[in-house]
Amino acid sequence: MTMDFSQLAGLTVYAESVTEHDSTTYFLARDDATGHKLLGVQGDTNGFQGTPHAASGARLCPLTPENAAVLRERLPWLTPVPLALKTSAGYGDRLGQATPGHIQAARGRDIAPIFAQQSVRENTRTGRTPQQVMDDAMWGVFQAGWHDDWGADADHLKTPDVIAPFVEAGYSFFTVDPSDYVDNDANTDVPAVLQTKVDALPWAAMSTSWDDLRARFLANLIPLETFTLEIDEEKLLRAAAKYGRTIPHIASMYGHLTKLMGVRPFDFEVSVDETETPTSMLEHFYIASELQRLGVNWVSLAPRFVGHFEKGVDFIGDLDELDTNLAQHAAVMRHFGGYKLSLHSGSDKFTVYPLAAKHAKGLVHLKTAGTSYLEALRVMAEVDPALFREVLDFARGRYDEDRATYHVSAKLAKVPAADTLADGDLSGLLDQFDARQVLHVTFGSVLDRWGDRLHALLDEREDRYAAVLERHFIRHLEPFSG
Repeated sequence: MTMDFSQLAGLTVYAESVTEHDSTTYFLARDDATGHKLLGVQGDTNGFQGTPHAASGARLCPLTPENAAVLRERLPWLTPVPLALKTSAGYGDRLGQATPGHIQAARGRDIAPIFAQQSVRENTRTGRTPQQVMDDAMWGVFQAGWHDDWGADADHLKTPDVIAPFVEAGYSFFTVDPSDYVDNDANTDVPAVLQTKVDALPWAAMSTSWDDLRARFLANLIPLETFTLEIDEEKLLRAAAKYGRTIPHIASMYGHLTKLMGVRPFDFEVSVDETETPTSMLEHFYIASELQRLGVNWVSLAPRFVGHFEKGVDFIGDLDELDTNLAQHAAVMRHFGGYKLSLHSGSDKFTVYPLAAKHAKGLVHLKTAGTSYLEALRVMAEVDPALFREVLDFARGRYDEDRATYHVSAKLAKVPAADTLADGDLSGLLDQFDARQVLHVTFGSVLDRWGDRLHALLDEREDRYAAVLERHFIRHLEPFSG
């Protein structure tokens, strides 16, 4: 029986959330008095914790992890799934309030979304757990009425001990970051030092040897579409010395994850982008070849491209050089049967997207993180300039410390103090290189102090936040929309 929503006085129902499934009606509503969101269930309410609503007969339930788990069991499209080789985009949401806006941008585009995406580092700085990130995204998916496939990315996993909470929370995509095992000095070491490092590699863990590696790699020239990969012994030594220790680590992480996931399918991504120097074509080829030999199945790989992919700003470097670089990495990718090139620190790289789309030909994953937080600050600057001024000056004071774990080049001297700007000029800082990066990398410190006020502001202006995000992410997605 169709529910009469007019009986829900004092509640505003999100129309796109209303779902009738197996003779039960589900909906999301906002309490007009408190601003809190509630799950409504009319019909089979078994398992849901909440309070009956006398006039409508629905049960009104708080948005708890327990109620989220029951709702996922009832409505299967609220559970993330592997996305395989579909063109995809990850929408990092550090606040847990951005998914409706992300969905507005994603609708009508053949780009599979990852709505829940957070790294261990980001969870630590925001004080959120993998389950909270998952549930926040799921409630957004429910609110906006998204019924298509979507994913959840446990990002930048470095050690086996951090994986289990993401598995338990139902993540479908796992990104392994082996950067701690990369030897960046191998780029400049002399051959004798390289040989010493290669001799010391954990060959038994890789089920191979240096002699076997030489035999497999030095025997032939390798044609790759528009160029030929020429490998000599010094180049191979350098690649093995630089990335050799990442191979058993990635394989070990993959094996551990496989055991934890059991029969559940998942997407696996390898990220080698957080290194000091670009990933050469031979290094990309070496990593892919060795992982394939060890039985690792990955869906995407993030090399370190030429130039600089810094947080929150467009590409820094020679676009012609990047064009060639992307073409060659895509050729290596296709040599191994196809996986996706992953663009990390991918937000706001508007000059890069057309090049990546051209060369990857649909086999691409775009990963964004802090840009949704910056758009939240844009809304703050518009509607509460006094608060934004506090945040700006605080961020300027925190920048030198908080930038330590990021590759950024913003100059603090180029970010004006709040008292030098008129209210109408504040939101423009979100379009300025140096200010964007300063505000981007200080997010954890800002949320520690003003997180509650920012969450409340976005709750009150959620339509505005969604509209700002839609406009911003359409610019990201359009070049990949075919």
